[in-house]
Amino acid sequence: MFLGLIVYMERNIVHIDLDTFFVSVERLVNPKLVGKPVLVGGTSDRGVVASCSYEARTFGIHSAMPMKMARQLCPDAIIVKGDTGEYSKYSNIITDIIGAEVPLYEKSSIDEFYIDLTGMDRFFGSYKIATELRKKITRETNLPISFALSSNKTVSKVGTGEAKPNGQKEIPFGTEKDFLAPLSIRKIPMVGDKTYQLLRGMGVAKIHTLQEMPIELMQQVLGDNGTVIWRKANGIDNTPVVPYSERKSISAERTFDKDTIDVKALKGIMTGMTEKLTYQLRSEQKLTACVTVKIRYSDFNTYTMQARIPYTSLDHVLIEKVSELFDKLYQKRMLIRLIGVRLSHLVHGGHQYNLFEETLEQMQLYQAMDKIRKRYGKNAVNRAAGMDFRSHDFNPFNGIKR
Repeated sequence: MFLGLIVYMERNIVHIDLDTFFVSVERLVNPKLVGKPVLVGGTSDRGVVASCSYEARTFGIHSAMPMKMARQLCPDAIIVKGDTGEYSKYSNIITDIIGAEVPLYEKSSIDEFYIDLTGMDRFFGSYKIATELRKKITRETNLPISFALSSNKTVSKVGTGEAKPNGQKEIPFGTEKDFLAPLSIRKIPMVGDKTYQLLRGMGVAKIHTLQEMPIELMQQVLGDNGTVIWRKANGIDNTPVVPYSERKSISAERTFDKDTIDVKALKGIMTGMTEKLTYQLRSEQKLTACVTVKIRYSDFNTYTMQARIPYTSLDHVLIEKVSELFDKLYQKRMLIRLIGVRLSHLVHGGHQYNLFEETLEQMQLYQAMDKIRKRYGKNAVNRAAGMDFRSHDFNPFNGIKR
């Protein structure tokens, strides 16, 4: 008789976060900003704060605050318009460093990573590996970085917040619940403003109180999210580290019943495609860093052209790039059978990057359009140029690739 032995392996999960990433990159470009209150975002009074330095935070300034209010709180603050190209460059450099040093990692946003070092203790020790990786990133980029190591993603993410600025922390296996207990419920991922106010109304301020509440009560108050939040509060999270892949993409294609050479109509259809794809990005809080345009001619020869771009999820930026690529690609002046658009190199983090828009009005316009689409359907509101796309009975997401 064969007796099987199941061995439980303690997980070692690292969360890495680049401290005040946008501000830190700006300080590399202009060292005079070091030690001063810095605001990154729209530079006019109608703009929005996308990121701020720790010096600025002492005045009560925070991300997503109107720039006018931030100026009032700190008149001496230095305001810098965000440079998405520079931030994308450094994000890619750090991604390459991590990818070359660890066996499994997840890029959860522009400036955040999860690393699974389970099983590495038998070699050098997970904490030592993470420490050396942090040193290497700092040495090669001159950017401040913080990390925490624990048995799961939730505790490591909270731990990184406690290690900041420019620090590191280990939460040993078995101490997760004790580590979380004295912290504010705001520290728990998934606890936004509405959930926070609801819990505060119930008299819950610290994670310790959540830990002692019956899980059934949390489910009754918050549904399935209540169960997840209760588990996170108790240091329980079995979510795996999802391997990062630049190949993730969403795409849309259209094959015509009759081949065409009508460039104006073709561009209108591509505008509509791009609108639908960017709505998909924003709905999932994602950004793209690569745009591809595809053309298939009447002779069935197919050509593509792509371009790397700074991370974005904004219609007008991507529509302009798609039009530019189409103009470069469409050189044969032959009848076209199919056109397509693909957005790839997707990562999370859409909200923060969209705050680089110069004005609140632009950001609020996108939010309003997305709200209408969510309520009444994807075709409820479109640019006039994309109406040709809307008029056809065609689902742009049939070709989504993830």
